[in-house]
Amino acid sequence: MKTLIVGAGALGGIIGARLLAAGASVSLATRNDTSAQEIKASGLRVTGIGGDLSIETREVAPLGEYSIPGAFDLIVLATKAQDAIDAAPSLLRLLAPGGTLLPIQNGGVAQMLASQLGHECVLGGLSNLTGTMLRHGIYEQSNAGYLLIGELGGGESDRSERVRQWLSRAVNVKVTANLQGAVWSKLLLNCSVTTIGAIAGLTMRAYTDRPEGRELFCRTYDEALSVALASGVRPEKMLVDPIPPGWNGRSMSGEAYNLWLVEILNGYGYAKASMLQDFERGRTTEIDFINGYVVDTARQFGVNTPVNTALVETVHAITRGQISPDPNHLWRIPETIVDRGEVSVPFPLTNNGERQ
Repeated sequence: MKTLIVGAGALGGIIGARLLAAGASVSLATRNDTSAQEIKASGLRVTGIGGDLSIETREVAPLGEYSIPGAFDLIVLATKAQDAIDAAPSLLRLLAPGGTLLPIQNGGVAQMLASQLGHECVLGGLSNLTGTMLRHGIYEQSNAGYLLIGELGGGESDRSERVRQWLSRAVNVKVTANLQGAVWSKLLLNCSVTTIGAIAGLTMRAYTDRPEGRELFCRTYDEALSVALASGVRPEKMLVDPIPPGWNGRSMSGEAYNLWLVEILNGYGYAKASMLQDFERGRTTEIDFINGYVVDTARQFGVNTPVNTALVETVHAITRGQISPDPNHLWRIPETIVDRGEVSVPFPLTNNGERQ
């Protein structure tokens, strides 16, 4: 299965290096020629979880230099969300007949691409692998995570299994029959854990220690979960059960909820938000594909999302340099919503957790 990995950052570089080390046919597409030349000179090196490796690669070039039609059976999109949206249409000509485009970004990227390009060529995916690009070609893997793939329409397929077997040479890969549910489960945490940590400049453990931070987490999560359920998606259990204990459209405080929150803190409590790193490095964030995706989807189903809307606005203001990450945003956002006279609309459930 001849493979092109678009994006040689931490995720694409780690997958590509481990595939090459397993003897697979892999090409890497970089953003520019400078990056490609640095990788050719250094080779690919990975340290950390999963074992160390060092391997040469000659099949690395800027994306625009890949021009042979039908050259690849599998193209893995391991870029930022907007870059994936921009690049995908031009990649179709590089796919062999029956080939697969596999985006592994957060949020609704795979669904957007399938709607635009066709479900027959797009397989959905997401990743909880984490790593750092120390410099071009040099990476450190920091967890033993996995790729999760599946058909966007649900169910099982031979295609998913073929891709799983192929990529499992490099990293752990799982197939789910409910990919949309898995995407939303991760999105729920991205919207709350990542975005709130970024705008506050704090870890999740630090901001949930503040009453206003914990309240903002609850309201952000509740809105996003309401949108998921209103759209007909059944979020799938990953790190935690996506529906908090006793949830009835709003999170219910108590011992069961506290234990549920502790599970999330055990996984993400001390992690520095990737979006905060984007702020620090002057990079474009993925806010429009995370909280922004929730807000856009909410409009289709009549769910009010003032907290997520305010978070999107805050991130854009930070990106423009108008404000900076600050713990005071934890209370400013709810105050802004009150001033606007906006309220979240809870999405009611029965006692069995089903839509009413």
